[in-house]
Amino acid sequence: MSHIKDYVEANKQRFLDELFELLRFPSVSADAKYKDDVLKTADYIAEKLRSAGADNVEVCATAGYPIVYGEKIIDPTKPTVLVYGHYDVQPPEPLELWHTPPFEPTVRDGKIFARGACDDKGQMYMHVKAFELMQETDGLPCNIKFMIEGEEEVGSAHLDTFVKANKERLAADVVLISDTAMISLEHPSLETGLRGLSYVEVEVTGPNRDLHSGVYGGAVANPATILAKMIASLHDENNRITIPGFYDDVVELSAAEREALNKAPFDEEAYKADLEVNALWGEKGYTTIERTGVRPTLEVNGIWGGYIGEGAKTVLPAKAHAKISMRLVPNQHSNTITQLFQKHFEQLAPEGVRVKVTPHHGGEPAVTPTDSVAYKAAERAITEAFGKAPIPTRGGGSIPIVALFEEELGLKTVLMGFGLDSDNLHSPNEKYDIANYYKGIETIPLFHKYFAELSQ
Repeated sequence: MSHIKDYVEANKQRFLDELFELLRFPSVSADAKYKDDVLKTADYIAEKLRSAGADNVEVCATAGYPIVYGEKIIDPTKPTVLVYGHYDVQPPEPLELWHTPPFEPTVRDGKIFARGACDDKGQMYMHVKAFELMQETDGLPCNIKFMIEGEEEVGSAHLDTFVKANKERLAADVVLISDTAMISLEHPSLETGLRGLSYVEVEVTGPNRDLHSGVYGGAVANPATILAKMIASLHDENNRITIPGFYDDVVELSAAEREALNKAPFDEEAYKADLEVNALWGEKGYTTIERTGVRPTLEVNGIWGGYIGEGAKTVLPAKAHAKISMRLVPNQHSNTITQLFQKHFEQLAPEGVRVKVTPHHGGEPAVTPTDSVAYKAAERAITEAFGKAPIPTRGGGSIPIVALFEEELGLKTVLMGFGLDSDNLHSPNEKYDIANYYKGIETIPLFHKYFAELSQ
C-alpha cells in the first residue's frame, strides 16, 4: 500500500489539475445547446485513457452521445474487470444559487465545488488515474476494460443498443462502478443495491388561452389548481402512494434484514441540521434509512404554469405541468409502473381539463450479491485502504444500466462509490471532497489486486 500512497502523493497536484480540466467542460446531456461541449468531453476522456496506457481507445458513435471505450488485456487467461462511468452531467440551473460558477471548479474547505465533481466525473476519473498508477508501479494484476458513456443523466437511452451490439468486446467477469456514495471516510460502506426509476412529465390543459383571473376566475377550471389537487392525491395520510397496484410487486424485507440495514450509523439530528429542516417526512412505519433505500417513492421534480416572472400578472393559466419521478425496488418494473401511473393520473382528471402523460425514461432496480468474489475483493480493498471493513448499505439512487449489464452480459456489478449523500448531487453547489478523490485512487488498485488473487 505504501507505494500506492507514494505515487498518489507525488502526482496529487497533477491528478487534481486534470480533474479540473475535465470539470470545466459543460457536458450537459439534457440540453442540446451543450452538444459540442459534450462531444469535446468524450474526446478528452479518450485522450486521457490513451496517455494512461489503454489500448484500442475509441470514441464510439451512437444515435445520441458517444461512448468512450478502451482496454488493457495483459493476459486473456486472467480475469477481466469492466469499468463503467459517465462523463455527462446534470443541468446547472438554478444558476443564481451557486456560490461560484458551476463549470469553474473551486476549492473551499478541502472540497471541489463544480457540476459533475462527484456525479460522476470525479469518481469516474479516479479509475483512469488508478489505471495509470497500476501501469507505472506494479503493473496490472488483471485485464481492464473501460466503457464511459455520455447519456446517463438522460436515461442511457442508447447504451442498451451499444451493449447488445458489442457483447464480445465487453465480455468480462464483473462490472465495477463508482457512481454511488459511502457513509463517510470514518464509516466506509459498499452499496449492495439500487432503486429503479420511472420518470414522466404531465400536462393539464384547460381553456384555449391564459385568462384574466378576475373575469374568468371561479367559472373555468384552473389547470394549476387541478394539477396541484391531482398531485396531492397521489399520497394518502400515511404517505403511501395511492396508485392502484403500485405496491403489488414490492419485495418486503424480513425483520432480520430490516434490523441489519438499520445498523448503519445514522444521526437524525445531524441529517435534519444539514438540510435545515425541523422534521423528516415519509412513509409511515419505516425508518429514514429504509425510506431512502428499500422503499419505493413518488416525488415531484418540477412544477410550473402561468406567470412566474417578477411582479404580478393576474392570469388563469391555460396549461400546468409537472415532472414526476418514481424510485422503484425489487421486483417492480419501470414499464409496468409507468403504465399504472398513466392510467391512474388520467382517471384523476375532472371535467373541464385534459391530461397528457409523457414517459421520459426508466430503469430497473438491482441487488448485488455480497458473497461473490468481486464483493469480497472490494471489501478487502476498502478494509486495507480505510483500516476498517465497509458497512453494506442500499442506495436510494438509480443506475439503470446495472440491470442491463446483468441481463445482456450476464455480469454482476460492484458499487464502490466514494461520494457522500451530502455532496449536493443534482443540486447547486455540487461538491466532492479532495480526500475522497485521492482515497478512491488509492483503493481501486487494491480491488484489482484482490479480485485477481481471489479469482484464481
